[in-house]
Amino acid sequence: MALLPPSRTVRVARPRRSIRLVPSQDKRDALLRAATQVFARRGFFNAQVADVARVAGVAAGTVYLYFHGKDDLLASIFERTMREAMDEGRAALAGLTDPVERLRATARLHLGRLGRDRDLAIVFQVELRQSTKYMQRFSSTFLQEYLAMIRDTIAVGQANGSFRDDVHATVAAKIFFGALDEMATNWILSRRRYSLVSQAETVVDLFVSGVGAQTTGGQGLGTGVGTG
Repeated sequence: MALLPPSRTVRVARPRRSIRLVPSQDKRDALLRAATQVFARRGFFNAQVADVARVAGVAAGTVYLYFHGKDDLLASIFERTMREAMDEGRAALAGLTDPVERLRATARLHLGRLGRDRDLAIVFQVELRQSTKYMQRFSSTFLQEYLAMIRDTIAVGQANGSFRDDVHATVAAKIFFGALDEMATNWILSRRRYSLVSQAETVVDLFVSGVGAQTTGGQGLGTGVGTG
């Protein structure tokens, strides 16, 4: 009788499971969104990195793969938002030559961005200002760039006679920014719910009535409001 060959164990290769890798930038953005929510609702100084991780749905250690800690998260929220604001602002202003319309576009973008994201507005208007250290750091970087963009618009208006030239362009830019800043702060503190971006026209009209070039009738340019 013929001997049968010894049985062999046949191993069937299993198809490998495809692993979906989350791009690093996507994970970083998700962590920044989570941090914005946590800082706004718990307060920066009361928040913990573990809180951010929980909202983002990751382990606490994952946060440290992308950020050094809580301070780095706050700084990154500011830098990312300001970078986006600058890019959006430059794009919007590229096709505008009239200085008043440029100010209107700037105001709408500024208030619109914060008005779309209440958590972001709280972080910018409240949490970032809890420490002189943070304010000094942030004011010396992107904020200066942002103010320069406003100042350049005002300087153009002074050069073409739209705005009075007895006010320093940098001072005027800070006044304009301060008005927008105060409107945003009032919006998040108010119990009344209203559209923040709807305040942009009022801010620009009042500002222009103050810096608008004087006409023979003593009226601010384009507003019909006396400049006093």
